[in-house]
Amino acid sequence: MGLARTVRRRFLGILVVLFSLTVTLPVLAIAAYRYLPVPATPLMVIRAVEDGAWPARDWVAIEDVPREVLGAIVAAEDNNFCSHHGVDWGAVRDAYEEWEAGGRLRGASTVSMQVARNLFLWDGGGAVRKVLEVYVTAMVEALLPKRRILEIYLNVAEWGPGVFGIEAAARHHFGVPAAQLTPQQAAALVAILPAPRAWSPTQPSERAAARIAIVARRMAGGMARLGCLE
Repeated sequence: MGLARTVRRRFLGILVVLFSLTVTLPVLAIAAYRYLPVPATPLMVIRAVEDGAWPARDWVAIEDVPREVLGAIVAAEDNNFCSHHGVDWGAVRDAYEEWEAGGRLRGASTVSMQVARNLFLWDGGGAVRKVLEVYVTAMVEALLPKRRILEIYLNVAEWGPGVFGIEAAARHHFGVPAAQLTPQQAAALVAILPAPRAWSPTQPSERAAARIAIVARRMAGGMARLGCLE
């Protein structure tokens, strides 16, 4: 009986330690990322193992990224980036209502949620991961200004096989630094974000070309919603 109680206490102690680490480590890392570049993400490590080489990546300051890129990301990935607090509940409701009406179930992840997922979590669904995603997203929003959140997103997003970050993407796909991207190139890069290993911004499929055209049309509207970055 005493042995069973001891084992149970030790097991509970381990669970408490694991829970504490799960809660506190992301907070400490996010606080550090307010000032330091993100060295790597779980997906980068996975891709390095899969491809046998570390992904191409160069950190770039948001000041060196054309405003068209920022506007395209907001227009295509997170229309209410400047007004929500991590989760866009309006977009979640709209996606659910669209699905209930017989439409395709689409995601409603914000830029902040994608940053949280890229920094700390794994691909796939599941209730545990979703709960952790909401928690980490809340920490991202609480500890980082919107400008920094978008800057991190620009630098950790996957933009092709072995390509992470807008600087590496611009050089890989168009042979120019991110600062020299044209509006059309910006639209093309942002358009492939949902499937960066399958779609090409330079030789787009019919579906990718249609999305590029949509992003290009909406870019100006996205640029008008960047007030929180000032």
